[in-house]
Amino acid sequence: MTLKLAVPDLISNSYFPAAAAVELGFFKREGLDVELELIFPVDKCYAALREGRIDFVGGSAHSALAAFPAWSGVKLLCAQAQGMYWFLIMRSDLKVARGDIAAVKGKRIGAAPWVEMGLRRLLIAAGIDLKRDEVTIQPVPGAVGEKANFGLMAAQALADGKIDGFWANGMGAEVAQRSGAGTLVLDIRRGDGPPECFNYTMASVAASDALIERSPETAAAAVRAIVATQRALIDDISLATKAGRALFPPAEADLIAGIVQRDLPYYDATISPEFVAGMNAFARDIGILDRDVPYDGVVAGGVRELWRA
Repeated sequence: MTLKLAVPDLISNSYFPAAAAVELGFFKREGLDVELELIFPVDKCYAALREGRIDFVGGSAHSALAAFPAWSGVKLLCAQAQGMYWFLIMRSDLKVARGDIAAVKGKRIGAAPWVEMGLRRLLIAAGIDLKRDEVTIQPVPGAVGEKANFGLMAAQALADGKIDGFWANGMGAEVAQRSGAGTLVLDIRRGDGPPECFNYTMASVAASDALIERSPETAAAAVRAIVATQRALIDDISLATKAGRALFPPAEADLIAGIVQRDLPYYDATISPEFVAGMNAFARDIGILDRDVPYDGVVAGGVRELWRA
């Protein structure tokens, strides 16, 4: 039986552990036949999970609430990496200094659906009033359809002057900086922005309660595959290039190992109670969760011992 794993952005470092687990054969080693599918944006990934059209989502953890209100019917299995993983890039000609959040005032910032929530809450936490300060957070021109690769489209839109900045993945950030079109302003994982932003979300792997209850061994095997992939990449970064050459166009395949190498300190499958508390507080603040949900209502049981096995 073929299982489907959906990611909302493929030419990216964000969900690379999940994609690499498919491409490098780590799911197969656990006895699972898993097929990778790109579905953009992330809320459509979780809708497909709810409808039973796919079996796993490798996406932003908080976005499960798009299809599963109050975490009813879904559980997080493991982290692909720790921390909110998006970057704020601004046009180079604006000459914005690293960490200068106020530079978004009066500007057009491109961001994907549900991804933009992290930016909105971050800006509010930093004292920016989106209306007063005339900050426009908008879709990126051209990033439409379920097969969109958002980061690359954001980098192109920035280079074309269609937006003043974007909030997107590390691949988009790298391409924009290398081309000279963009300047890095915020990198949340590495300490930029209000500290609480780190736990707004993370790249996770999720499954429906129905799958976990029907086949707990499948859920456990998926976690083992992700953990094995993380460790293999830590041990041998050349595997990132190998997977990238199978998954990406040549230019991005050549970049992925360097980008993933920077992410390796965050390659930990653990989903901590502190993270869940921070994510749920964020979700309540932005109005996608109407009550607190305990840790066991968010994270699957029976797989937690595998995170550090």
